[in-house]
Amino acid sequence: MRHRGRYLESVAIQIRTGGIYCTPGFICGSIIHIEMRIMQKEFKIKSRGLYRADDRKPFKVSRSGIELFVECACCFYLNNRLGIRRPSGPPFNINKAVDTLLKKEFDVHRAARTPHPYMKQYGIDAVPFQHEMMDEWRENFKGIQYLHEPTNLTVTGAVDDIWVNKRGALIVVDYKATSKNSEVNLEAEWQMGYKRQMEVYQWLLRGLGFEVALTGYFVYCNGKSDSEAFDGKIEFDVALLPYEGNDEWIEETLVKLKKCLDKSAIPESSGECEFCGYAQARAALK
Repeated sequence: MRHRGRYLESVAIQIRTGGIYCTPGFICGSIIHIEMRIMQKEFKIKSRGLYRADDRKPFKVSRSGIELFVECACCFYLNNRLGIRRPSGPPFNINKAVDTLLKKEFDVHRAARTPHPYMKQYGIDAVPFQHEMMDEWRENFKGIQYLHEPTNLTVTGAVDDIWVNKRGALIVVDYKATSKNSEVNLEAEWQMGYKRQMEVYQWLLRGLGFEVALTGYFVYCNGKSDSEAFDGKIEFDVALLPYEGNDEWIEETLVKLKKCLDKSAIPESSGECEFCGYAQARAALK
């Protein structure tokens, strides 16, 4: 590269912005010249599971679908009416492995009707809940299902675990995994989604007629990075964080969600949605 009479080390530059692919360019004076070509990658629009206003069958809305609506009605509408989904990232397979191993641990105590050592450590007088539907309730794309008759919406959610206390009340449990130097907590604004997640599970179980304890627990696993070496393993500090749920917001939200689905026009963005912000900025380039 040459810049105002000086030679700069040649650097290979690749800039990917949506479908724009930028090949190496050069600097001349104060002008940057970049060759650009459009990437021809198909964006698949889904055709199954879309909402139709004239269909009398109950429409399924997942727990994550409710969260999407809370975040942005526009993105929710695009996904469920027009089949245009938000771009997705790679799966969190490390978190999935932690989730699977925790379930195996708790299932041992479920079969034996004994409390897990974590329960004893935190003074929780409960055992893992036994129920014939437990495997289905924990399975993605099935989960706990409840028909909300006022909206004709079948709400679904795959729970991580359920415990039961001495009174027979169910305790909703959610597994989380992270790695941070400080102790885990539930104080960050983005963790409101975690709290709403637990409240939806509590609401679903109450809808099926179960007594559900107000307090649920997050089994929060924090990967330690202060070991001398990796040695093919990561150790975790595990904390049980209590959270007192309040599901009063769900009924009103479902009514608004249904009205959104019934609209003939795309609703406005929430104004805080990064996906919509990106789409608007991208469109402004044309």
